[in-house]
Parts: sequence; structure tokens; C-alpha cells
Amino acid sequence: MKFAVIGGTGLIGSQVVKILNAAGHMAVPHSQSTGVDVISGQGLDEAVAGADVVVNLTNSPTFDEASLAFFQTSMDNLLTAARKSGAGHFVILSIVGADQVPELDYYRAKVLQEDILAAGPIPYSIIRATQFMEFMDAVLSWTADGDTVRLPATPIQPIASKDVADAVAEVAAGTPLNGIHSIGGPEIFPLDELGRITLSHNGDNRTVVTDPTAGMFAVVKGDVLTDMDAHLAPTHYADWLS
Repeated sequence: MKFAVIGGTGLIGSQVVKILNAAGHMAVPHSQSTGVDVISGQGLDEAVAGADVVVNLTNSPTFDEASLAFFQTSMDNLLTAARKSGAGHFVILSIVGADQVPELDYYRAKVLQEDILAAGPIPYSIIRATQFMEFMDAVLSWTADGDTVRLPATPIQPIASKDVADAVAEVAAGTPLNGIHSIGGPEIFPLDELGRITLSHNGDNRTVVTDPTAGMFAVVKGDVLTDMDAHLAPTHYADWLS
């Protein structure tokens, strides 16, 4: 099968391309660096030409209200190009619990992306993943102040990007779900505890202070970013750290 992987040079996309090609498919990565622009539409028709499956792993450059316009425009352009090319399956990656956190502009934008795909003309699959392990350093940086890092105790179910890529590749190579496949890490941690584990492993002497008002995850209510009924990935956080 031929796959057009839009956003195929990023953290997840580059791994998906390798997995699909190793399985004997032809997966071609496309991104701004290869001359494809999902907002202007430049290069899109050429990128998806002849593809059996379009995998869209592009991401908004910002996490604010502008992300809504990004996903609206990029999905409109990609679906138009994919329909013209005759692609039979369109895949996106979203977030577990995104529809439960309307207070976050970016999460509302991801739900918009899901809705546009589900209402579109092409058989589709949506993979929802929990928070990536690779993002913990960024999360720690958001609320760092001197010798302390402030984090809420929001329940988080971290998943390794490799496990996400494996799931995306598997779904993309299968029959369209016309629905959602959820994946998550094998363990749930309060975010403040996860911060302490991460700093300790890194030999970082900063102190994590539990603060229910700190950072973007402060607006998350309950355990909506976790799903132990999802397909559980094999990589544990301690193993990923080591």
C-alpha cells in the first residue's frame, strides 16, 4: 500500500514512516521541509497523488485560539486533495479526553479536527492517545521558577511516542474504523508525582510543589485525560526514562 504521511518528519510521523516501510509498504513523508504546506495548499495534490491512505500528523504551531483556524483550514485542504486523489482511508492522531476539556483552546481544536474528518467524504480512523512521555520536560518548564516547579495533581497516563507510532501504523494499514481507537500508557500518575520521578531520575534537585492552579493541566477536571479501558501500550515510564 502507498501512504502519504503528512507531518511525516516529526516525532510521531518519522517513526510511522519507518514502521510502514519496514513492513513492506511505501510510506512517503511530507512536511513544510519537503515543500508541502497544509494551510496554503501548496504541494498537497502532488503529496497525496496515488496514495491509498493519507495519515495527517501535522500540528498547529500554537496551542491558543489560532489552533482552531489551523485545523479547520488544514483539514479542509487535505480532505479536498485526498478526495480528488481517490484515497480510501484518512487517519488522524488526537487526544484522549480532548472533548472533556473545552476550557483549552487546543483541545477544542482537536475535537474540531475530529468532527471535520468524521463529517467528510473519506472513510476514516481517529487514534486518540494519552499524554506523550516525551512531553514531560516541556511540562516541567512551563511552571518552573528558580528551584521549584509547580504542578497540579492531575491524573496522567503517559505513553511512549514509539508505542503511539506503532498504533498509528497498525490502524493506518488496516480497514477504516469510521470511529475512534484509544491508546494509553500502562500506568496512571498524578502529574506532580510524575514531575518528581522525572526530576529525580535526571539528577535535578528542584522541588515540585503541588499547585492545583499551575499550568495548562490545572483546568482539567478529574481523570478525563486517562482511559484504562483503552488499548494499553507496553512501555512503562520507568523503563522509558532508563
